[in-house]
Amino acid sequence: MREITTFLWFDGKALEAAEYYTSVFEDGRILGTVLNGSAGPGAEGTVLTVDFELAGRRYIALNGGAGDGFNTSVSLMVQCETGEEVDYYWERLSDGGEQGPCGWLKDRFGVSWQVTPTLMFELQQHPDQVKAQAVVAAMLRMGKLDPAALQAAFDAA
Repeated sequence: MREITTFLWFDGKALEAAEYYTSVFEDGRILGTVLNGSAGPGAEGTVLTVDFELAGRRYIALNGGAGDGFNTSVSLMVQCETGEEVDYYWERLSDGGEQGPCGWLKDRFGVSWQVTPTLMFELQQHPDQVKAQAVVAAMLRMGKLDPAALQAAFDAA
């Protein structure tokens, strides 16, 4: 098997979405586009798919038309090493979208993201479950996740 590629269905905004995502991620790049031909399914010369890459992972955006929308049952997670990275991705990805609880947000296209400090996973996996659960309790009270506050909850437990 070569790879598993995430395929995202948009209603006429595949190129706009791919350009947006590749502008947010420093290493993002558009790999290519496929245009509709005379056989369709869209108007000839319009974008059918956009192949793009974020953080070394390939995605394909499809102009599939109206119909199935995105929901929170599938999300893309951005793991951040610093609070500054959390701030950057949280602000950029939620711009024009909707900020949610526990590090979740929906971007302007309705795609769900989790902007998560890697520290959270380290603290939650600590053998001292009192400390680990203090981190979970702190996370459950947050919108954007704050690594310093998560560490403080761990240290105080």
